[in-house]
Amino acid sequence: MKPLESFSAALNRALGWAAGSALIAMMLFAVADMVLRGIGRPVAGSFEIIGWLSAAAMMLALGYTQLHKGHVAIDLLTARQPPRVRSVLAVLVGLLGLLLFVVTAWVLARHAGELRATGSRSETLKVAVWPWVYVAALGAWALALALAVDLLKALAHARTGSRTGSGTGSGTGSRTGSGTGSRTGPRADRG
Repeated sequence: MKPLESFSAALNRALGWAAGSALIAMMLFAVADMVLRGIGRPVAGSFEIIGWLSAAAMMLALGYTQLHKGHVAIDLLTARQPPRVRSVLAVLVGLLGLLLFVVTAWVLARHAGELRATGSRSETLKVAVWPWVYVAALGAWALALALAVDLLKALAHARTGSRTGSGTGSGTGSRTGSGTGSRTGPRADRG
């Protein structure tokens, strides 16, 4: 599993940098467009460009955010469950998340292929739209890869960690390891 985990981490770090670059480009473009609008020279297609860059920034950052457990996780119903139940739930949630983003990536890639085949172009700038949809699909695949790594960790934990009660967490979306095992970290002070 280490090679898969290393590959996922490297890919998602690179895509995180690409997402940050898209966000900076979007910000600079928006500021330039506002300044130019102020002097009566708006940039044609600015809404399209900002939309594409924001979609790229969001989608490419998903896997990186998962690596750092930055997605919102609510463990209100699971926090007080026995370790075995939490482990099983972590596996189920991990599996559902993985399936959701595999399907999302597949649908996006298929849609990009259709847009490419039909020669679909944007309304204002008349440029091909399909590359941006492939970028979104790449982000969804990268998140699916990060979720697959987390699912494998959750499965390993469910097999070994829940019997001993000394878990490290499933890594399926909570900063605190989904509450499994001993209480450490931000939640330790809640008893």
